[in-house]
Amino acid sequence: MGGKTTMNPYILCLILCLVSLVTTKAQNVKKVHASYTYYAPETMSVEEAKRTALERAKIQAIADEFGTLVTQSSSTVISNKNGESDTQFFSIGGSDVKGEWIETIGKPVYDIKFEDKFFIITCTVKGTAREIESEKIEFIAKPLRNGTTLKYESTEFKDGDDLYLYFKSPESGFISVFLSDHVKHETYCLYPYKHDETSSPCYIEADIEYVLFSKRTANIAIRDLTDEYTLSCHDNIEFNTIYVVYSPNNFSKGYMDGNESLYPKYCAEEEFIRWLTKLKKHNKKVGIQEYLITITK
Repeated sequence: MGGKTTMNPYILCLILCLVSLVTTKAQNVKKVHASYTYYAPETMSVEEAKRTALERAKIQAIADEFGTLVTQSSSTVISNKNGESDTQFFSIGGSDVKGEWIETIGKPVYDIKFEDKFFIITCTVKGTAREIESEKIEFIAKPLRNGTTLKYESTEFKDGDDLYLYFKSPESGFISVFLSDHVKHETYCLYPYKHDETSSPCYIEADIEYVLFSKRTANIAIRDLTDEYTLSCHDNIEFNTIYVVYSPNNFSKGYMDGNESLYPKYCAEEEFIRWLTKLKKHNKKVGIQEYLITITK
């Protein structure tokens, strides 16, 4: 004796939701491909050059499909020595691809040549990638020179100048501040402060003006923990980059080496960039502002 089987409507609704979710995710994943030619110096090993060419080919493939967000910071310095004028132009350019690599299809193809003391390596790669959607919150962050109000905003410093940072956000959240020394190729964690173990990153409240790196403006509860920074310059001119990282959601600030000196915790600049890239991929709401600062004698 046969009968008709009926499905619970709640189960049916759940199945339809799951199918919709899977379909949406599948639609966000695209097949991509690109070729990139990398000119590597003869001092670099072939394997290292191949890895670099492969990574840049992946980035090119993602950029071709989803586009990029391009940023550029520049500074012009004019000096006079023995009656002669000397002009230096320094520029940091970068781009964030609006996607992430999922998997490689097949094996990358390499074409390797040697010409004029360079390895010329062309890498062709195929794979899948997914678009990254941005949900960043606009916040205000300004480097300050020798003063704790906005009238002291500057990206040009001299040896012995004090550095402060103004910060304000429309939403409560978490903040970390870093400084990359492009001479030493090291990145220092300026905030949270070196001896502040209570919050990493530090919690900030919405619509409140903060001035970091100043004991005078610090909350009395953390005044003794507050680090103040004086910038130094060993050459005629040096370039550093300040990174202000903010998110309404808490995040790990990454691993930094401790030390017993007066310097903040630090890591290799390359390691910091890897951490920053990973953070941007996995935290859609994280906002990052970069400031190229000059320090002169």
